[in-house]
Amino acid sequence: MQYLVVVAHPDDEVLGAGATIQKLASEGHAVAVAFMDGNAAARKNLSQTLKEDEQKALSLLGVSKVYSASFPNIKMNTVPHLELVQFIERCIEDCGAEAIITHHPTDTNNDHVMTAQAVQAACRLFQRREGLPSLRRVLFMEVPSSTEWSLDASSNRFMPNLFVEIGEERLTQKIKALEAYQGVIRPYPHPRSVEALRGLAAYRGAQAGCNYAEAFEIVFERG
Repeated sequence: MQYLVVVAHPDDEVLGAGATIQKLASEGHAVAVAFMDGNAAARKNLSQTLKEDEQKALSLLGVSKVYSASFPNIKMNTVPHLELVQFIERCIEDCGAEAIITHHPTDTNNDHVMTAQAVQAACRLFQRREGLPSLRRVLFMEVPSSTEWSLDASSNRFMPNLFVEIGEERLTQKIKALEAYQGVIRPYPHPRSVEALRGLAAYRGAQAGCNYAEAFEIVFERG
């Protein structure tokens, strides 16, 4: 199956689905990643070698193709919705995506929210464009330091109902891929610390009765 992981910024793909991406690639699935803002210009402690960091991280995960836009960082809400949607549609069409993984629409980071909303619109592309395969799966992922910081109790916050067992080896590889992004990992107890990432994987694994897991929310699935 052809997967497309659509994220706001470089490193989101590792934080939210790094071990799952590696597992999918090792099982013979093709995985492409689309960055809405490949420059992440507003990031604190921005790495001067971000593109090299990105290439190293994605290589460790086995990603087969990369798309990168330059929508403004932490200002994606200033971009016309249609432009965001059309970029994602081009990615879907180019790689022939059958499954999409993206942010949860109630994340604290507004760029994540804009990305999730645009993905939901782009998911209907097959109904507007002849010759494209219809999607078989759409998943929301959790990104530590954003998804769990959602404070709006009136919204439908992240509720995982799919747990992908990743095991110790893939968890270690996920952390190595994240370490490729200079300045991203923080000291404990930050959610992006090694200890917190291991703790989250252990907790999600315990929820599902397996040895470490990444959690997702199924938006749509066709058998």
